[in-house]
Amino acid sequence: MGVMSDATPSNASAAQTTDFETMTRDIAEVPAVEVIVTVAVNLMSAAAVKLGLTEEGDRYKDLDEARKLVHALAGLLDAGATEISSFHAAPLRDGLKSLQLAFREASVVPDEPGQGPGEKYTGPVFG
Repeated sequence: MGVMSDATPSNASAAQTTDFETMTRDIAEVPAVEVIVTVAVNLMSAAAVKLGLTEEGDRYKDLDEARKLVHALAGLLDAGATEISSFHAAPLRDGLKSLQLAFREASVVPDEPGQGPGEKYTGPVFG
């Protein structure tokens, strides 16, 4: 019915192993601070999209998803702040606070102070 591809299961498995080895080697060369900051920036970007703060506006807005991302970001920053310099931590904390305030604004029924996403780690966030 169709044409068989060159990627047999054994070839695909070998390719996946090679890709994993390459990825592992690449990660081994990256300082931990850079990994932590990259993950934090990815969480911030995803949260901004889910909060409707991008050019697409409300197209991808999903406050339930945003809550999870902001909470995870707060937890990462809480745990990782002592591992990264204040040079890196300060702007990430500012970004987190902005996302928490945006979440509060976007909520039809705002959370009680201290109950918003990530406030378990940051304390209550006010405008």
